Amino acid sequence: MFFASCWFLTQCPFIIAMKEYAEKFYKSVAWKQCRAAYAKSKGGLCEVCLARGRIVPGEIVHHKIHISPKNINDLNVILDWNNLQLVCRECHAEAHRHDGNENPQRYEVDQFGRVTVRADAPPGSA
Repeated sequence: MFFASCWFLTQCPFIIAMKEYAEKFYKSVAWKQCRAAYAKSKGGLCEVCLARGRIVPGEIVHHKIHISPKNINDLNVILDWNNLQLVCRECHAEAHRHDGNENPQRYEVDQFGRVTVRADAPPGSA
């Protein structure tokens, strides 16, 4: 994995792991413009929290269908607004907690952006 500055909407000092196959995409002008326009269209608020009646700033434009080596060049996945969702860090972590499987991931990102081992994660999960 390549470690790069986070791709959150706001400037932040945290470092996150970016998968190498996605690095070029996340640094592209097309993604930066798409991300900014999408966030603006949502009023800068977390869509999940807003649906729950909470007003929370959105920080991350999340891909509902996660980017993978198989779909990294599929414009219907990477730039289609129907596949995007503006979320806060908490909702983004929740979206990735299970990542489509029944076993929770072993790691999570805490409120300060640090990667930590989940207290409830079974040994050997990832």
